[in-house]
Amino acid sequence: MQTDHLLHDLWHLAQADPSTLGNVRFTATDHSLPSSFHVGPVAAATLAAQALAAAQLWQLRSGQSQAIEVNQRRALAMFRSERYLTVNGQPPKDPFSPLFGFYATRDGRWIQLHTNFAHHHQGVLRLLGCEDRRDAVAAAILLRNAADLEQQLADANLCAAWVRTPDEWQAHPQAVAIATLPLFEIERIGDAPPESLKPLSPSSSPTSSASAAQRPLTGVRVLDLSRVIAAPVAARTLAQHGADVLAIGAAHLPNIESLVIDTGRGKRSAQLDLRDASGQAMLRELIRGADVFLQAYRPGALAARGFDAQALCALRPGLVQVSLSAYGHAGPWAQRRGFDSLVQSATGIAFDEGRAAGIARPGRLPCQANDHATGYLAAFGAMIALHRRAREGGSWLVRVSLAQTGHWLRSLGRVADGMAAPDLSLDEVAPWRHTMDSPFGRVSAIAPVERMALTPPHFDLPPVPPGTHAPGWLAG
Repeated sequence: MQTDHLLHDLWHLAQADPSTLGNVRFTATDHSLPSSFHVGPVAAATLAAQALAAAQLWQLRSGQSQAIEVNQRRALAMFRSERYLTVNGQPPKDPFSPLFGFYATRDGRWIQLHTNFAHHHQGVLRLLGCEDRRDAVAAAILLRNAADLEQQLADANLCAAWVRTPDEWQAHPQAVAIATLPLFEIERIGDAPPESLKPLSPSSSPTSSASAAQRPLTGVRVLDLSRVIAAPVAARTLAQHGADVLAIGAAHLPNIESLVIDTGRGKRSAQLDLRDASGQAMLRELIRGADVFLQAYRPGALAARGFDAQALCALRPGLVQVSLSAYGHAGPWAQRRGFDSLVQSATGIAFDEGRAAGIARPGRLPCQANDHATGYLAAFGAMIALHRRAREGGSWLVRVSLAQTGHWLRSLGRVADGMAAPDLSLDEVAPWRHTMDSPFGRVSAIAPVERMALTPPHFDLPPVPPGTHAPGWLAG
């Protein structure tokens, strides 16, 4: 699998300027992780795509092009960034619920439960009518058929997926629906005058005072309404290129602290309760001052609160909206809750990885590849849309989903001896870390991967607990 060919395909799908592709160089392209899927090229190509989009914005603002280098092995470490996080030298508390994982069903199949949020954990116990022990849950599930239980859990707004074979997934109406969609969409959805990003001073050195203060997204304001991995990774990526990213959560919504820390680097954090009129009014005020509105609510959820795409265009003509979902915006599962591991199970990836590993149960990708790749594609799409807004105006909508990314990953074929690839060790990733003091303690995590000659990405702010900041934009 040629990583540069994947980057070319992504750039072509975005209808971006092909003359800039020569600025990207890949290294360590013969390295992947133990998997029968091409996770290495996907990691390097999606990281490179967003870096090249950032470089294109820098060139628009400063007149300078720059060289980019992406090490594929290091990109894989960033695709597992949550695994390498430490706070005060120690890994954070394990975020996984004891009930999370695969279970055998009465019909000889497997189902996966996702119970890392407490209300999902308790909801599964209520539906199954069993005690809070893994063996009790396993016994209760063994009395049920996989397909029936999957539907019952979905009807109860819980998170699970029957482990399908690839053929079973391809025959599913949701697979049929997303098969007609491109990997990502960047669509003009409203009229607005062009908005030129403020010109920035050219720099000849990445250590000069100009480049330290000015980066591709300097002055760009991003609202991040998301949790867990994929969309927070997208917003973190925009932050590393200089955007003012304000994460908006709510006190009543659960979160996972280790992911808040890892994906919260470079962001400020505020809380609003969108169930209240005052919270909705404050969000509208923030939207009027925003450039990018990134959200990972299920399709239709924000629209029910009055924040549909056209309403946002009316509030802020020229807004770039980025919508990330689990299973796509079309099809019968468009509003179904989901996470990367569940998408792997539903779409046949878990089935194939188990077979490739020679085990009698489903397997998993060696990283949350759907999450991270979708996050980088979302950031890539946002920056392409900002470039188009500067050139031609308009309000823009970028749409991505975990399932569409999984469909793309499968379309790349399989690696015959992929399970023999060497895994990453802690010693290997040690040189790729950066450390920063934060309210959580001394945080050590994987640093931005891409090497950009003039605007090296970095995080200006440490991660903070949700709600640390007031809901407002920085001056200027």
